[in-house]
Amino acid sequence: MKKPLKIGVTGGIGSGKSLVCKLFTLMGVPVYYADDRAKAILVENASVREKIIQLFGEKSYENGQVNRAYLAECVFNDEEKLKQMNAVVHPAVADDFDLFVQNHHQHSLILKEAALLFETGSFRSLDKNIAVLADKEVRTRRVLLRDVQRSEEQIEQIMSKQTTDAQRRKHADILVFNNGDQLLIPQVMEIYKELRKLAGN
Repeated sequence: MKKPLKIGVTGGIGSGKSLVCKLFTLMGVPVYYADDRAKAILVENASVREKIIQLFGEKSYENGQVNRAYLAECVFNDEEKLKQMNAVVHPAVADDFDLFVQNHHQHSLILKEAALLFETGSFRSLDKNIAVLADKEVRTRRVLLRDVQRSEEQIEQIMSKQTTDAQRRKHADILVFNNGDQLLIPQVMEIYKELRKLAGN
């Protein structure tokens, strides 16, 4: 039986990558949301939980839930601690994605949405990668409207931890432009048709 094509979707904060994935969902393509699953795995996976507590202490969890503020504080300005955390979480997410692919093997396309697809190197295990691009000012404006609790400075900090659009262009096989001056749906429809063709449908 033919294996599904595994397609990565990424973009900076506020680029609209989740919207692109929703459009693919409407066309019947299953989407694995890596960032959401990583949050769930921190709670559900006993081995991951144990390792996180070993690394960061009992304060990592409160009432069975992840103490996000505490962990963010631990890793935000400490590259070494962030590497240690990623070394625990990323392999668990990769295994979880493999399971997702197995469970959706009847589909010809499967999407994996991840904010740090290129940064973690996980794009290499996928067949094709899509980067959703938008100017920094446009993205900042969107996030300020969407996440009212975030300040411009916080958004700037998040952006500084993510790769640049120039890097995304370098690694991506397919680009989606989402500045608002090009319609999104026709772009996604065209990509969908090309990917279906590639998958042999």
